[in-house]
Amino acid sequence: MKKVMNKEVILVTCKDLSSEGKGVVFYNGMTGFIDHLLPDEEAKIVITYQKKDIFYGKIDTLIKASEERRKPICPLFYQCGGCQLMHMSYAYQLQYKKNKVKECLSRIGHLSCEVSEPIGMEEPYYYRNKIQVPIKKVKGKIVSGFYKEKSHDIVPIEHCYIENKEADHILNSIRILMKKYRIEPYDEDRRTGVIRHILIRNSRLTKENMVVLVTNVDAFPGRNDFVKELKRLEPSISTIVQNMNFRDTNVILGEKERILSGKGFIEDSLCGVKFKISPKSFFQVNPIQTEKLYSLAISLAELSKNDLILDSYCGIGTIGLIASKEVKEVIGVEIVKEAIQDAIKNARENNIHNATFYCGDAGKFIKEKYNEGVHFDVVIMDPPRKGSSEQFLDILKKTLPKKIVYVSCDPATLARDLHILSTHYEIKKVVPVDMFPNTEHIETVCLLAKKSNKK
Repeated sequence: MKKVMNKEVILVTCKDLSSEGKGVVFYNGMTGFIDHLLPDEEAKIVITYQKKDIFYGKIDTLIKASEERRKPICPLFYQCGGCQLMHMSYAYQLQYKKNKVKECLSRIGHLSCEVSEPIGMEEPYYYRNKIQVPIKKVKGKIVSGFYKEKSHDIVPIEHCYIENKEADHILNSIRILMKKYRIEPYDEDRRTGVIRHILIRNSRLTKENMVVLVTNVDAFPGRNDFVKELKRLEPSISTIVQNMNFRDTNVILGEKERILSGKGFIEDSLCGVKFKISPKSFFQVNPIQTEKLYSLAISLAELSKNDLILDSYCGIGTIGLIASKEVKEVIGVEIVKEAIQDAIKNARENNIHNATFYCGDAGKFIKEKYNEGVHFDVVIMDPPRKGSSEQFLDILKKTLPKKIVYVSCDPATLARDLHILSTHYEIKKVVPVDMFPNTEHIETVCLLAKKSNKK
């Protein structure tokens, strides 16, 4: 892809939206993807990048605006890469996401199944209970924010409209104290400096906050005074953890951690079950929608007191522990060691005795259980963005649990995996749940039932 130096202005009409929420246009036999352009809108656009018959561009002059266009509430929307859809009405965002799921199922999965209306939010702002932002020095000033799309150029942000409101205040205090104690941000070009990222988690239950300082060093001058003053300025912070990441990588968290203050975790609850959350725990970022998501997944499964269920890719045990009161036994498996440690603690803290958790690869684990003669009635799967492993799906087709509830955060990998399972399973229900308003992302819950001719 080459950058276009001669920025010619051309007239286009938007025909559709891409999977990333960009406007799709056609010009001189080429397909273009235009930032912030909506279907049926006419605009003069500038081509910024081009390769063969594909180009990218931005609006120069909007000639005809869509009725679904809205003025973004965030003044930095057109600069920041954190949100992609704030320029469209929320109702239109939901329809876009429904179509995205349907199109992926059709194009990638070769499946023609009905997609339910998405479950949205009443107030689609300030919903994130977790943020992780880079820290940099720009023109001599310490800033935090988000990267511009497809770049490492940071957009300084002091108020984000999708984050928990307290996070902005805490980040401001951190920037002030870094300057006071001369703690330098990490410079990725020189690989010097101290603080690379800040991670903040908030508990809806206790209103407490966890702060994780991701550093390029093991120790740094002024650390103890920095921690004491940060807690004084921000009394809602119950724990501060230092995470050390010495690698030249885009991965945010490193392997080594040190608790600088507090217990090293916070507690929150979902559907009446309490959870301990540590820095590396997977815990959905939108608690309001997460309760809707998990309640839906469990209700679709129509669990019974005799069921043995597998909670695969279980994280800290969220879905399995919530479902445990409905079934005979829950077995959870997750490859992240720290998450399983939290899941075991969460079961103990909630006095749940019919849930057992194992650390391991989900595909290998279910194969071992199959060889031991263990048969699961229901499998709940909530894999990462890359989707499930082929080994895991193959074993499902051999063991044939009565039902599978698939919770997906990526419609493309969902479609791929459902195509594989569709030889043995009927797709009974597909429900998008909007966990990430104003962004391109969508969560989906699917119910699959074993086909009657499979034994």
